[in-house]
Amino acid sequence: MTDQQIPLHSGFGATTTATQVLAGLDLSNMTAIVTGGHSGLGLETTRALAQAGARVIVAARNPASARMQVADLDKVEVAQLDLGNLGSVQDFADTFLATGRHLDILIGSAGIMACPETRLGPGWEAQFATNHLGHYALVNRLWPALQGGARVVSVSSAGHQQSGMRWDDVHFTQGYDKWLAYGQAKTANALFAVHLDKLGRDAGVRAFSLHPGKIFTPLQRHLAQEEMIAAGWLDEKGNPADPTFKTPEQGAATQVWAASSPRLAGLGGLYCEDCDIARVDAGHPPSFVGVSPHAIDPEQAERLWALSAELTGTNAFN
Repeated sequence: MTDQQIPLHSGFGATTTATQVLAGLDLSNMTAIVTGGHSGLGLETTRALAQAGARVIVAARNPASARMQVADLDKVEVAQLDLGNLGSVQDFADTFLATGRHLDILIGSAGIMACPETRLGPGWEAQFATNHLGHYALVNRLWPALQGGARVVSVSSAGHQQSGMRWDDVHFTQGYDKWLAYGQAKTANALFAVHLDKLGRDAGVRAFSLHPGKIFTPLQRHLAQEEMIAAGWLDEKGNPADPTFKTPEQGAATQVWAASSPRLAGLGGLYCEDCDIARVDAGHPPSFVGVSPHAIDPEQAERLWALSAELTGTNAFN
């Protein structure tokens, strides 16, 4: 896998927008699902896909709020989905499958970051459960609609470099650290794409993960201003202070590129950033650039898949 993490020199970069990625592409015969497609990067992703002609289903925990956010977009539907509730995931998938439509693109954009310790369902740590397990179950439930040609895009983060999989305590029962929990969840997002691509490629399904960049969105809802000032993201007056932050339009570009670029035909299981395939970074301490080996390790990916199947009771490949 590491040998395949070689940039394509796509012609795009950190300042490319989602609309620029899709310039000249006609997605009018495609159907896409974007989780969290009404907020932050998800909204810009939905907007760009719809403007390129795709029919987009926005999967949102609060459909009423989501409909207000996408009211000005054509060919966009909203459906209820709570990734932290496996019953909700099954209901969403069953409703979509009942339409008989083929699904061409699935972008897992919804997520939470650095939240206070929260437990879901049978005591699952919320970031792992929402960011990974919910999307794992969703893809497996939607598998009949994906077969025959589709791309699944798992939105990870450079935050994956903060933590690999904590196999001895995945749910942080022995002491919670919000940033390590986030890092593990983002590692899980990348590993999920690695094994899904291995399992799905014979059915024409390819998967990618990515780092969208640093962007101010509702994802920071759990962070105090003082914490963002200490990190150098904001100045002491609360204004943006880090020039490496992207706009939401730029932040959505890499997931749109991974979902649509013809340059990625025949490829999969790769981690992307800045609208290109990322290089491997095995540095210590982490540089938060590129992908750490632990996030693209095929043995770790297979182990995570088995754990996810056990926890959710869902596996389309059994």
